[in-house]
Amino acid sequence: MNKYTVVKKGQQPTQKQLEELQKLRDIEPIPDDNNPELTFSDMERFRIAAIKKREERQKQVLTLRVSPETMKKAKSLGKGYTGILSRLLEMALNDPNMIEKCL
Repeated sequence: MNKYTVVKKGQQPTQKQLEELQKLRDIEPIPDDNNPELTFSDMERFRIAAIKKREERQKQVLTLRVSPETMKKAKSLGKGYTGILSRLLEMALNDPNMIEKCL
């Protein structure tokens, strides 16, 4: 029988939950059809997949010239303004009407 407890963000586990976790720490996992034991080959495939996923998410560096007024407005957005600019640019490039206006 599987047992689970939902712990919300910021919520501390109860003493009973801590004791149950301590008991589970000493139990060896038992592989079965649903949870087979991982081989070195499996772990290597996971490692390669993780590297590829990380590379896909990595953002590229872009140098862009903007007017002083645009830079002032961007910086006025506060900390994280470069992320906001990145999302704005992505939204604009995905909007054919916006591209048409800028040509």
